[in-house]
Amino acid sequence: MGRITARTRVTRVTVGGTVSRREDLLAVEEPLELRVGGTPLAVTMRTPGHDVDLAVGFLLSEGVIVRGDQVAAAIHCAGPDGVNTYNVLDLTLAPDVPNPDASIQRSFFMTSSCGVCGKASIDAVRTRSAYPIDDDLRVDPALLITLPEQLRAGQEVFEKTGGLHAAALFDGSTGELLVLREDVGRHNAVDKVIGWAEREGRLPLRGMVLQVSGRASFELTQKASMAGIPVLAAVSAPSSLAVEHAKDAGLTLVGFLRGESMVIYAGAERILVEQQTVEQQTVEQH
Repeated sequence: MGRITARTRVTRVTVGGTVSRREDLLAVEEPLELRVGGTPLAVTMRTPGHDVDLAVGFLLSEGVIVRGDQVAAAIHCAGPDGVNTYNVLDLTLAPDVPNPDASIQRSFFMTSSCGVCGKASIDAVRTRSAYPIDDDLRVDPALLITLPEQLRAGQEVFEKTGGLHAAALFDGSTGELLVLREDVGRHNAVDKVIGWAEREGRLPLRGMVLQVSGRASFELTQKASMAGIPVLAAVSAPSSLAVEHAKDAGLTLVGFLRGESMVIYAGAERILVEQQTVEQQTVEQH
């Protein structure tokens, strides 16, 4: 069994029924320390695999690089005990690329649920993109509603463990799946997708839809805008800051994309909605 999944003994209980003991599969979560030129930059909790893509996507979303060729080399290093567990990745930047500013260095772990934890200031959270979104993509809603099912069908490790997030890039005109990545951290899955695209020379990702399996947080809208992605779609709700950032960045943000319905929170002009009577409703106060 690879390091993506691990086995453990569990006890399954059905109230009023049977008690059974068996082996179960879990999604692996391990720390990855990212170094630049030998200097620690961040530690993120992630599912092992596609670590270089994750690192490149992270550096791009932080504004450290704007192109994949600005990372000259990447090597897994031994940890403090001298053993190479493939949980330390040292990146060498190209000679003309300055080292990361000390203000983005993380003073503690990024958990698998938080990709902006440890930022030194609120201003440091908002990173300016090298790829402003000026995309004339128009997406058919009938195409959009097929993406969550395609994403779910491609989640091989989730099928075994039920414990991973996923992110995928789709062509916004044809619905073609370009790449799909899974990880215990939704932000890591997105970084792996963006890192793959950067290493393939595809940035900025004009004409693309980024589909994610969970909610749409601020960190995901920021990563999408940093890669020049015009549309971000999620199966769950966005946060208020995610909507605010999407509007500021010119990003189309779709939430609650389930079945045949969706909610467009920003950039509705990119979704080809037929002209019809729009019922105005107010939010009920509970």
